[in-house]
Amino acid sequence: MFEISETLLLIMGIVIGLSVLAAIVIFETRLTNNREQREEGKQREEGKQREEEATRRKVEENIMSPGRVFRDAAFAPEMVEVPAGDFLMGSPKEEKKRYEEEGPQHRVVIPTPFALGKYAVTFEEFDHFVRESGHGHSPGDVDWGRGGRPVIDVSWDDAVAYCRWLSKETGHDYRLPTEAEWEYACRAGTTTPFHFGETVSTEQANYGGDFTYGNGLEGEFRKKTMKVGQFPANVFSLHEMHGNVWEWCADCYEKDAYDEHMDVYPDMVGDLESSGDRVIRGGSWINRPGNLRSATRTRIPAGNRRYFLGFRLARTL
Repeated sequence: MFEISETLLLIMGIVIGLSVLAAIVIFETRLTNNREQREEGKQREEGKQREEEATRRKVEENIMSPGRVFRDAAFAPEMVEVPAGDFLMGSPKEEKKRYEEEGPQHRVVIPTPFALGKYAVTFEEFDHFVRESGHGHSPGDVDWGRGGRPVIDVSWDDAVAYCRWLSKETGHDYRLPTEAEWEYACRAGTTTPFHFGETVSTEQANYGGDFTYGNGLEGEFRKKTMKVGQFPANVFSLHEMHGNVWEWCADCYEKDAYDEHMDVYPDMVGDLESSGDRVIRGGSWINRPGNLRSATRTRIPAGNRRYFLGFRLARTL
């Protein structure tokens, strides 16, 4: 019988041992590599999450930080720079006092910053325009006073005439805001019925305070307009976006606009030469609080002048 020498056995043992050791090393190396790959993947994911969080915070900072406030001339309204961004236009079906024409909700991108009046245009500002331009209509004030109160008794045509005159005088593009710009600026990053939250009070806005919205309380019914700047601003530093006076927008009114023209926004629906009704926003001193909601939209013929209706300027930057 063939006999294996002790030396050969020793060599074979060494070879087997080395093979086992090599297998263990390879196994441990693979484990280490897998752990390193998992760790690298985890770090990449954490880094991505940190970047996304930083981007989100930056967007929130842009939305929640008011822009510069400026005035192009001593006689021009004070303007606020509104940042670019996006928002969900319209109201959800479950929102109280919602109207059908506020839907469907759709996301709108505001691609570039624009400026919006810090307040509605005042009698003082509009009266200057009438004196300087010879505009054929001097609005009445219902004996409430002029000066710093929002101008009323002005038609959409009057408002457009003021924008054109101011553009010529200053060399800048003044206009009425589009409906999408108005709601974006009013919401200022919020999704609630009012930029104040789920309800509104007469300490926050001027409206028919003997009516309530949601869990709100009854308050004061002032029965007239109040001077601009009397009520708290939203985070864009815009005052009286809810109440005091309805505000003309540039758009032609269409009840089904959100279905028919979803791809048009944030531009205006229609053009400046179109006839018919125009969109108004914001509610007024005479309205119930449900009509002050950020999403509320209604209409008035462009030539009408009302004691609850004024306007706020937009300016292209």
